[in-house]
Amino acid sequence: MIDLHSHILPGIDDGAANLEISIAMARASVANGVTVLACTPHIMPGVWNNTGAQIRQGVARLQEVLDEQAIPLRLVTGADVHIAPDLVDGVRSGRVLSLHDTRYILLELPHHVAPPHVDECFFQLLTEGYIPVFTHPERLSWIQQHYDLMRRLAASGVWIQITAGSLTGSFGRRAQYWAEKMLSDGLVHILASDAHNVSHRPPILAEGWEIACRLVGKEEAQHLVVTRPYGILCNEPPNKLPCMLAENLANSEIVQSGRPESQSSRQSGDGSPGAGERRGVAGWLQRFF
Repeated sequence: MIDLHSHILPGIDDGAANLEISIAMARASVANGVTVLACTPHIMPGVWNNTGAQIRQGVARLQEVLDEQAIPLRLVTGADVHIAPDLVDGVRSGRVLSLHDTRYILLELPHHVAPPHVDECFFQLLTEGYIPVFTHPERLSWIQQHYDLMRRLAASGVWIQITAGSLTGSFGRRAQYWAEKMLSDGLVHILASDAHNVSHRPPILAEGWEIACRLVGKEEAQHLVVTRPYGILCNEPPNKLPCMLAENLANSEIVQSGRPESQSSRQSGDGSPGAGERRGVAGWLQRFF
């Protein structure tokens, strides 16, 4: 599996407090079935003033340590970016990191207050050619009052990532309910661990994947932790990757009604996700790395 959200870098935010914990998190991730892990510390002005250069250095140092200890985990760069008015300029300058220097950016919103005109921030990124990946909306205290926003954002091209721990109940029944609902409604593109340590927020992506299998089926669950994350790392455009479940259901209704399927929903050719799946996960990772 590929985990695109983890606070594994030591001493850089509220994640791993030291290198020992980072190493323990890496071992736990591997034992959980993860082969590629994005290091995504917070970038939040005034709280976590991390920069792209600082994160790159931290990833390189931690990768050296993991290699020395023969821990088979490939690290890639990224950040859990808090919403800010100068976000596009930050990415262009390198101060803010996208996932593995691709068009995909993890974007986090305030937990307790829905920002005014939040659609505009996402729209600005989209118009500049970036794909915002909205992180763990199921855990926001205001999701119930603004669930239509989740639908609008997903329909406009924003990707959505939920947390494995939300599905297992680690964040309480409320977050679990909204995670299950968003999955069932077909609004979720990515499942990630958002691990911070090995105690109360450990890497449990496999446990979340097992629950997703029961909720949406094994094929879609595989897209959540392999197909789409791999496509992100390869910087594939969204229309080259499997549609989220809601789009698949809509396309199925169109086909059954006798209308032609849209071009953007088709997956074909040697470079398509379907061809990659036939080669198997090992073949994908070997080709990428």
